[in-house]
Amino acid sequence: MAGSISSDIEVAEFAGQLFFRLWRASHTRTADALTSLGLTPALFAVLNVLGARDGTIQQQLSSDMGIDPSAMVKLINELEGAGLADRRRRPNDRRAWEVTITPKGRRTLQRARRLASQVEDEVLGGLTATDRRQLLTLLRQALASAPPQPAWRAEEGD
Repeated sequence: MAGSISSDIEVAEFAGQLFFRLWRASHTRTADALTSLGLTPALFAVLNVLGARDGTIQQQLSSDMGIDPSAMVKLINELEGAGLADRRRRPNDRRAWEVTITPKGRRTLQRARRLASQVEDEVLGGLTATDRRQLLTLLRQALASAPPQPAWRAEEGD
């Protein structure tokens, strides 16, 4: 959506409505861009965290990302099937599954991050670099203090 927002809309909107509209603008473009790599936004999100936390425990990953454990299993299965991640029993705790990103996963993640950055540049093009950093800081603060919510389930859509 380009241009200014009329004052009557500004008065009537709440933060949640603005979040939703901005999420839609970002999410649909990101989803379209990621299809060229065989990824969905949810798969990209998991791969992105694995890129930073290689060798993480599947259960912890599920909890930290707010993703239902059964949905996380499906996502990791897809990443494994595509050769982007590996899962194995943790040597010192046979009950836990350790998930690692593969070399192919790292290459795919680099390309996916570039695509996501391009979309973010498009969607947030009206903000300066300082504004963007401040927006991320404020969003993290809001999320940290937000009421708990149920974990994301695959049925909710990607």
